Amino acid sequence: MAAIQSSIAGIAVEDGKVFVARRIPGGDLGGRWEFPGGKVEAGESDEEALVREFQEEFSVTVRPGSFLASVSFEHHGKTRVLRAYQVYLESRDFTLSEHTEWDWVSPEAITGLDFADSDRKLLPELERRLHG
Repeated sequence: MAAIQSSIAGIAVEDGKVFVARRIPGGDLGGRWEFPGGKVEAGESDEEALVREFQEEFSVTVRPGSFLASVSFEHHGKTRVLRAYQVYLESRDFTLSEHTEWDWVSPEAITGLDFADSDRKLLPELERRLHG
């Protein structure tokens, strides 16, 4: 049996708002909003993947925090797992390479965005943790 592909999402929270970014056009998630992150590479921990992905996508350093939630989803007929962690941004001097824009939004505002389906599944746990 093939291993389930793992992905991570980094969720930065500031003043009750979360950091989201819109993907560049093209591909499955082109033009959609998401919690930044990506695939965990072989031999890499979730925390190492978070640091690498934020460096690659935004040219910033993050400090991984606590585990928030895990969801499974189907993508091209395969089951995948998305694990979300709180992250702390070490700077705001972003250089966008995989996104066209970024924003800080309330969790409630995400429902009005064209948000990645897999990331949307994280919202109930995120709202519970922010308001709980």
